[in-house]
Amino acid sequence: MERIVVSDGAAGPYGITVGPDGALWFTLVHAGEIGRLAADGTVTRYGLDAPGCGPSVITAGPDGALWFTRMRDHRIGRITVDGEARRYPLPGEGGPYGIAAGPDGALWFTELNADRIGRITVDGEVTEYPLPVAGAYPSMITAGPDGALWFTLNQAHAIGRITVDGEVALHPLPTGGAAPVGITRGGDALWFVEIGAGQVGRITPDGEVAEYPLPDRAARPHAVAAGPDGRLWFTEWAAGRIGCLTPDGDYTAHPLPVEGAEPHGIAVTPDGAVHAALEIGEIVRLES
Repeated sequence: MERIVVSDGAAGPYGITVGPDGALWFTLVHAGEIGRLAADGTVTRYGLDAPGCGPSVITAGPDGALWFTRMRDHRIGRITVDGEARRYPLPGEGGPYGIAAGPDGALWFTELNADRIGRITVDGEVTEYPLPVAGAYPSMITAGPDGALWFTLNQAHAIGRITVDGEVALHPLPTGGAAPVGITRGGDALWFVEIGAGQVGRITPDGEVAEYPLPDRAARPHAVAAGPDGRLWFTEWAAGRIGCLTPDGDYTAHPLPVEGAEPHGIAVTPDGAVHAALEIGEIVRLES
């Protein structure tokens, strides 16, 4: 496992994704910056207009740029691969968090504090869709295999689905206190992690749920990404590990080589290498 220092421990690498330029792009949530890690190990950091904006989750957009949520100042950000950044304000103080490119050429995002799912076009036009439950704390979101967007409802202990027309359906989870956070597409289903219950879950487009308990139920799995071979990779925030689950439910643990690492975001590059953002100021690379 390779360790790459990208900041000091106060900056907080948090979200991470593969960019359209083949580099890894990540958020520095406490420093108000976006970072880029090139294949040769070069790190470039781009400051945003507000150091306290709280950039959180980041994703590649359909326009060749990176899009990210600014959780603390309630904006959506966009940055080109050359480092030019823009911001788009949202109504109210919704606390945008998860973000993903949709099948309709727009970006879709969650609003933690407002019980809404948002949509923003690449031109900056925002539409919001209310959820039918209060205090649900919508967290991460991803495009599904069925042409809809799927998201976790951390405090409603459910998985949600929204069509590109704004139709919402909720699927309660079987385990009480599951508190799902990360979600990703894996094959013909969606995979998610339950930070409250210490489980990995799978949901089909028709709502059928299966859950896989982790050996350490207190590991607090946070983010999840699918590899090209179908394996699921996830950060175990409280345990300082990267976990791996096959589609059949076989689990492997990869302990991080540093204590107090606080792993959050995770991404898998096309060659199958796994990268996790550690809040202590590092990105780790694991050859899968």
